[in-house]
Amino acid sequence: MTVPADRRLIEVSGTEALWLLEGSAQGRLIYIQRDLAVVRPAAHVMEHGRLVVRAPVQAAAIPGRALLTYQVDEIRTPAGTGWTVSAHGPADVVADPDEAAHYRRTLPGWSHGPHDTLLRVHPQSVSGFRLARPVHGAAR
Repeated sequence: MTVPADRRLIEVSGTEALWLLEGSAQGRLIYIQRDLAVVRPAAHVMEHGRLVVRAPVQAAAIPGRALLTYQVDEIRTPAGTGWTVSAHGPADVVADPDEAAHYRRTLPGWSHGPHDTLLRVHPQSVSGFRLARPVHGAAR
């Protein structure tokens, strides 16, 4: 399989990256455990400038105010176009029982019990890229 040489990564503004993140519902939670990066599927919602994530991970694996990365993308194949967004910042486990019940009703999960955790991520940085192909005949 060959990759076309005319694919491009185009950085988007933080505002556009947040807009893309808000318009999606699933992504990947990335955290460090025992010096290794762990990646888990997750569902999310943006509310009040905070990212609430439901992921199949034990709450004990996420120490208080741990720095996490949440990654979301939409890639159309075979064209290879779409976008990718990453949000990075400290996170807390959602501990309030009423708030947790709300998010368990509204966000789908992959597991239940001790491996079903709700996190509130406070993004300190959000970055994104559009995956594009140049318009042929356009000025370079």
